[in-house]
Amino acid sequence: MGGRGGREAVGAGERARGGGGLPSGGARGIMGGKKSVYIAGWGADGINIYDISRLAGVSIATVSRVINGSDRVSDRTRQRVLRVMEENGYTPNAFARGLGLNTMRLIGLLCADAADPYLAKAVSRLEQGLRQRGYDSLLCCTGYALQSKEKALSLMLSKRVDGLVLVGSHFVEREPEANAYIRRAAERTPVMLLGGELEGENLYTVRCDERAAMRQATRRLLRSGRRRVLFLYNSPSYSGINKLAGYQEGCALEGFAAAASSAAGTGLVMRMDDYVFDIEQVFSALSRRWERGLRFDAVLAADDRLAVGALKFAKARGLRVPEDLSIIGCNDSPFARYCDPELTSIDNRLESLCNQCVSGLMSILDGACAPACTVLGARLVERASTNLALPPKAKEDRT
Repeated sequence: MGGRGGREAVGAGERARGGGGLPSGGARGIMGGKKSVYIAGWGADGINIYDISRLAGVSIATVSRVINGSDRVSDRTRQRVLRVMEENGYTPNAFARGLGLNTMRLIGLLCADAADPYLAKAVSRLEQGLRQRGYDSLLCCTGYALQSKEKALSLMLSKRVDGLVLVGSHFVEREPEANAYIRRAAERTPVMLLGGELEGENLYTVRCDERAAMRQATRRLLRSGRRRVLFLYNSPSYSGINKLAGYQEGCALEGFAAAASSAAGTGLVMRMDDYVFDIEQVFSALSRRWERGLRFDAVLAADDRLAVGALKFAKARGLRVPEDLSIIGCNDSPFARYCDPELTSIDNRLESLCNQCVSGLMSILDGACAPACTVLGARLVERASTNLALPPKAKEDRT
């Protein structure tokens, strides 16, 4: 199924590129005076499309055409197949339908961990959008290890999915050769990357410009009078690297050095364990840095859960938020609204990203053009954990 759909030139925010034996049917008969009804499957207790083909004396393709309402079957044959299906209580499944239409109307969704609130929300929104368009979804949680991701992607392809959506930027590896498994998959079916970016034939990207968002958030903090902005992150993914770069650029543009993390724990870039969102761990790590002499008057976190850990640290230290410590999170998740004070957070517009992803995939499957890369801008949702108004002197300098 590789290479369906074209690629077109698009406007601002979008970049286009080129464009054996038959299984047994199991038991049948009358139970309690009523006909047994079986759901189609491969188990020993269910009848399947191969049994219907054998009993009706027709090919599997003919059975599938009958199931899908094709007019390429004579009325006499159609009635014979339908009669056999009724007599055996056969209910066709997606596999049987797909044999005749060259489509399973099935999309594979892959994410690292469905327990992650951000990824779970994305999967839910994608599933809803696909269902509204008549497609079912098959979810596989891959974990973060490259070997596990490769195995999961191979499994999805074996299910004859019509397209794939890789949810989260962690699928894109820093070493180009490590992304070969994604490119191989794209040779067989369209691949949408939600949050990451990878160029290639039949690869499509939908992401938020988190680098620009972090750059602007950093500048807003510094312009509001903050002088030591600590950047807190926990992911070496495509998204994590871009967020870090945005922070560093923001510091440079405002004339501040973004000191790298150091063994002594005095740097303003603080990386937690990869993909760990433990609030207690963040609290403990910040407390240790503070005890070693590190001082900061703002925290810019790559995820709201990390920001909540910073908020807990501030309360334990008696630091007033935002007077003594400003805190900004990312993802604008429920975590940002359920704490006290509520967190200012970067909204990376997840719902819009998912809608764009589904729309683009549907266009590709319909044979139409779709942008190779769609980038949405983020927005900063200001709440009580910051006061980003310019201080009096800064206002005078800008007039």
